[in-house]
Amino acid sequence: MSDAVLKLDNVSVEIGGRRLVENVSFNVARGELVALIGPNGSGKTTLLRAILGEYRYSGRIDVAMRVGYVPQRLAYDRTLPMTVLEFMALTTQRLPLAFGVTRRARARGLELLARVGARKLAHSALGGLSGGELQRVLLASSLERDPELLLLDEPAAGVDIEGEKTFLDLIKTEVKDRGCAVVLVSHDLSVVSDITDRVLCLNRTLMCEGKAEDLLTAETIARVFGGGHAVYDHHRAGPHGKHDHDHGGHRH
Repeated sequence: MSDAVLKLDNVSVEIGGRRLVENVSFNVARGELVALIGPNGSGKTTLLRAILGEYRYSGRIDVAMRVGYVPQRLAYDRTLPMTVLEFMALTTQRLPLAFGVTRRARARGLELLARVGARKLAHSALGGLSGGELQRVLLASSLERDPELLLLDEPAAGVDIEGEKTFLDLIKTEVKDRGCAVVLVSHDLSVVSDITDRVLCLNRTLMCEGKAEDLLTAETIARVFGGGHAVYDHHRAGPHGKHDHDHGGHRH
């Protein structure tokens, strides 16, 4: 795959004597949106953090120079007197914020916020944002370097289903359609299936991969998530069941 922005070849991650990811290989092409799914503890976040260089690994990872990242949640002091624009300036200017936001950083911050429909939040207190508003701001911040690859770790966790769908549509129009590759960790397979090009099923090792419509079957879900889990389809009157997903902060 000559236009790949991410290549993994037999990647394994071991932490504290436990093998959390084992012999994972896949490529992601420029402009492709790949969903990474799997049960709690399957190694999804561990794999993302290895790609980001935060965990040591064996095997080989070739990754694009410009990478953006949106975590599942941002750990910060909500009482901190910081506006959204000041938060954006943390990555767009070298001058300490004590001296104010530079004209260039202000213009860039407003431009990025506008791209994700959050310009009106520029002067709002960061600590006063709703979950959905904060995720839009984090997405805007991740686009600052015009990334070739964007890694999203359950970016809409804690947002209602309609809000999640809106956020994922935004990913498609403002990120993927601009040629950026996206690797999206999500627990909601039915929502992800609307925008994804390919699904990777991870449970420590790569269990299967393919198009969402081919993989969203009871047999595949049972094999990846275990016999007690299935996908919840929000587009129909009732659920096929429930599936496990990652919760909490630091996890493997």
